[in-house]
Amino acid sequence: MIDSHTTPFRDILDGDTLHEECGVFGILGHPEAATLTALGLHALQHRGQEAAGIVSFDGRQFHTEKHMGLVGDHYTKPATLARLPGAASIGHTRYSTTGEVALRNVQPLFAELEEGGIAIAHNGNFTNGLTLRRQIIATGAICQSTSDTEVVLHLIARSRHSSTTDRFIDAIRQMEGGYAMVALTRTKLIAARDPIGIRPLVMGELDGKPIFCSETCALDIIGAKFVRDIKNGEVVICELQPDGSISIESRPPARPQPEKLCLFEYVYFARPDSVVGGRSVYVTRKNMGMNLAKEAPVDADVVVPVPDGGTPAALGYAQQSGIPFEYGIIRNHYVGRTFIEPTQQIRAFGVKLKHSANRAMIEGKRVVLVDDSVVRGTTSVKIVQMIRDAGAKEVHLRVASPMIYHPDFYGIDTPDREKLLANQHENLASMCRFIGADSLEFLSIDGLYDAVGGVKRDPENPQFTDHYFTGDYPTRLLDKEGEKMGRKVSMLATNG
Repeated sequence: MIDSHTTPFRDILDGDTLHEECGVFGILGHPEAATLTALGLHALQHRGQEAAGIVSFDGRQFHTEKHMGLVGDHYTKPATLARLPGAASIGHTRYSTTGEVALRNVQPLFAELEEGGIAIAHNGNFTNGLTLRRQIIATGAICQSTSDTEVVLHLIARSRHSSTTDRFIDAIRQMEGGYAMVALTRTKLIAARDPIGIRPLVMGELDGKPIFCSETCALDIIGAKFVRDIKNGEVVICELQPDGSISIESRPPARPQPEKLCLFEYVYFARPDSVVGGRSVYVTRKNMGMNLAKEAPVDADVVVPVPDGGTPAALGYAQQSGIPFEYGIIRNHYVGRTFIEPTQQIRAFGVKLKHSANRAMIEGKRVVLVDDSVVRGTTSVKIVQMIRDAGAKEVHLRVASPMIYHPDFYGIDTPDREKLLANQHENLASMCRFIGADSLEFLSIDGLYDAVGGVKRDPENPQFTDHYFTGDYPTRLLDKEGEKMGRKVSMLATNG
C-alpha cells in the first residue's frame, strides 16, 4: 500500500510536476495563535503537502506538533490545537527539496540557546547550506536532521553577538540562495527575506497583532489585513513588551540589491488569489494567456485549460483570440488519496485518475489545449492522447511559459537537466511529435516579462529570477560547484 502522506501519488505516476518547497506563517500576541497558524497553513497547502509543523509559546515553554501529511488531517482536531497553547506561534508546510522525507526534517526546527529557545521555519533553499554544514560538522557540531534549516540554528548558537536578534541576523547573512524565514523566541517574532527577494514574504495584521506569511491568501483566510511586502534583504523584529504592547523594528540589508522575484511564483506556485510583489497572480496568468494568443494564434473551435494551473491563462487566450473557452477536462480533486497499488497497469491510466475528458465539449472540435508549464512532457503526452480519444479533430498545445532548460537551486524541485523536455529534443517540431499534438508553442521570455511586469527582459540585468528558462542564475551556486568534492548528507532511515 502507498502512504500518500509520504509519497505523493502524482509523483509515483510520472514525476512530471514542479514542486514548491514550503510555506511559512507566524503570528505574535494573539490568544488564538496556533489556530490561526493552522488556518494560514491550510491556505498555503499548495506550497507543500508532505508534512506540516507548528510551534507555539505560552509564556513559559515552547510546544510543538509535527505531522506527515496534510494540514487538515491533523490541525483541525481540537486535541491537537489544545497541545499548542500560547499567544505566539509559527508554522510550516513542507515539500522537501533538501533532506529526505522524515519527521525529523519537518519544520519548525527548535534549539535551546544561551538566551532561551528559538524555533525557525523557512521557505526556499540555501545554495551554500551543504558547504556550511560540512564546515560546522568539521568543527565538532552534531546535526540531527538533513534539513538546511538546522545550519541556521548552529550559526545562531555560534554567533558572538549578545542578543538573539543580532545572532539571527549574523547567521542569515552567512546564508546564500532564496528564502523567506520566520523565527520565534520567548518574546519575539522575526521575519527575514533573502537579499534579492527570490521567495515572497508578506506582513499582515489581525486585531493589532503582526503576522508574517508566504502569500496574501493566508491573510485572507483569517480575515487579516495586508500591511506590506517584506523587502528583499530586510529583517523585521516584532517584540512583545512587558506592558503587552508589541514593538516593530526593521533592519535593512547591509548591502541593498535590486529585488528579483522568482517568475515561477507567477507562472505556477502562488495561489491565483494571492498578490505577489504588488501584482495579482490571477491577472498575470491571464496576461500570459493573452500574450500567448498574440504570439501563437491558431484556427480552432474551443480553448481548453489543463486544470487547475492552466485555467487563468486559457481564459486570457480565449478572450484575446475570440475562441470560446470551455472546461474540456474535468479534474478529480480526490486522486491524492488512493488505496490502489501503483502497478504498471495503474501507471498506464494514471492521468485518467486525475483528469477526465469532457467529451461533449471536445468531440469533433479543433482544440487549443492551454497549460501553465511543461517539465518532462510525459503528462502532456497522456493528456493530448486523452483529448484525441474523446474525439477531438485537432489538438494544439499552447504553453503559457517559456521552455524549461535548467534546474533550480532555490527551492523548486526540478528534474535533472537531461530529463527536461526542452533538452531532450533538437527543436520544437521534435517536441511536438513526441507529445503527439498537431502544433506546439511556448510563450516567449519577453511575453512572460510583459505579462508580469509590463516590460521586456533586460539581458544584462534581468528584473526577475528566471534561470530555469535562461540559465542566468542570480547568485553563485556554492554547493553545486562543490559537488565534485563529493559532499553529501548521510541519510538515517526512520519510521516517521
